[in-house]
Amino acid sequence: MANRVFGEIPSYPEGSFFESRRELAQAGVHRPIQAGISGGAKEGADSIVLSGGYEDDQDFGTVIIYTGHGGRDPDTRQQISDQLLTGGNLALAYNCTQGLPVRVIRGASHPSPYSPPTGYRYDGLYRVDDYWRDRGKSGHTIWRFRLIKLNDVATPLKQVKETSEVYDPAPRFESTVLRIVRDTQQARKVKELYEYHCQMCGVRLEGSAGPY
Repeated sequence: MANRVFGEIPSYPEGSFFESRRELAQAGVHRPIQAGISGGAKEGADSIVLSGGYEDDQDFGTVIIYTGHGGRDPDTRQQISDQLLTGGNLALAYNCTQGLPVRVIRGASHPSPYSPPTGYRYDGLYRVDDYWRDRGKSGHTIWRFRLIKLNDVATPLKQVKETSEVYDPAPRFESTVLRIVRDTQQARKVKELYEYHCQMCGVRLEGSAGPY
């Protein structure tokens, strides 16, 4: 797809709400009407939707363990066959090796305290920190992707009242976490210039999603 955008879509900042998948597609935030992963194996994934489709998904807010696509029974939502590192799964793996960000959208049907009460909500950019093959709850092979939110700020700690005749409550402090977001486009150009060979030892590492 020539006009695939890896990053924010103008006029749709984080927190933007959408009534339906069709509205998401029309806005260009997530183009597929049904597929949870928007992307190509040789381009990367520009967006994903968390909608409760896979039983092995884990949502921790700023960290998501996302289950790849394939092998799922559409009625029971259970895995009935193994997943392969192809299509959208390979696209997400490509994001990991190339440092491409992915837009994350949560749907109301996704069983998570971070999901919107209705419709769909764009929840910002994440990076694919790692991916691996695993055994899912239903016993079949699945591909898992760890997504970490970019530019995330830690939620302030709440005060907890403790009562004791022996010791006083421990002090609580608010903290803010700042993460540096590097210019991955520049890094990719340098890697391509040297054909992904290490400039120290000359080794070129090949992975399932291409050279690393």
